[in-house]
Amino acid sequence: MKALVTGAAGFIGSYIVDELLKRGYEVVGLDNFSTGILRYLQEAQKNKKFRLVEGDILDLKILKNTIEDVDIVYHMAANADIRGGTLNTKCDLEQNTIGTYNVLEAMRLSESAKRICFASSAAALGEPDIFPTPENLPNPMQTSLYGASKMAGEGLISAYCNAFDIEGYCFRFVSLLGPRYPHGHVFDFVKKLIKDTLTLDILGDGTAQKSYLHINDCISALMLVCEDLRPAIDKEHSFEIYNLGMEEFIEVSRSAELIATELGLKPLFKFGEGKRGWIGDNPFVFLDVNKIKNLGWMPSYTIEESIKETANWLAHNKWIFNTRS
Repeated sequence: MKALVTGAAGFIGSYIVDELLKRGYEVVGLDNFSTGILRYLQEAQKNKKFRLVEGDILDLKILKNTIEDVDIVYHMAANADIRGGTLNTKCDLEQNTIGTYNVLEAMRLSESAKRICFASSAAALGEPDIFPTPENLPNPMQTSLYGASKMAGEGLISAYCNAFDIEGYCFRFVSLLGPRYPHGHVFDFVKKLIKDTLTLDILGDGTAQKSYLHINDCISALMLVCEDLRPAIDKEHSFEIYNLGMEEFIEVSRSAELIATELGLKPLFKFGEGKRGWIGDNPFVFLDVNKIKNLGWMPSYTIEESIKETANWLAHNKWIFNTRS
């Protein structure tokens, strides 16, 4: 079996590369290294079954070449910075929507690549008023360019699955944590505390409630659905969406306390105003995960365990802060 992983040098993509190689796959990794980190692929590059291609999903020609003889596409390449999308409004459209269209076009033209696993996001659900939020939430109102681009990606995949005999799986992730974690509020808090051990500025009033998932639990869910069970294969419209998160949530202020304790610090917390940390920040994320649990998936980490492990990894891998502005 052969897989293409877009965004292979990213947080999620690099874990997928490692897992597929463990399973004996031949893996082609594609990344433009705008945010990808080559260091994440050090072990993969020692494996003769791994080939790394530096290229962009906006380049359809490169996609057509890299998708040759591939059985499944793990499409993880994206702009994952919600805040950045407000500064460069083309970024989400190009990287997340047009890029996904290009991946699907390359699959349509391919003789072999007829299965796709897509990294969507809880942000695609906007700011719902139903909690826990189900996959079939009607007409979610979009509150970020990032969320809108992910919803558009889901729509394109669904349409291609229906029209061109493609098998598709979309996963709406909450924020993911764990080693290699490259951005988000845990990253920001650790970075700030390394520079200033006495005070910690928190965007917003700290009452926003977040759900986090450990990267290992994310990967186990993807493998269960896309490799082991493939529940969409016998459906007339071979497309499935899964929420992927925890049946718990945590306030930002509590996560700040956990991070400070993990670093052995007792800083003064300085809070901002309002629940949102930035434009498009959802003050409450809590997904209904019964659909994937009914397939036999269960998370193995609590949110607090994930936060503490991530903070510890960041503190011992300070080089990563130099890869982000």
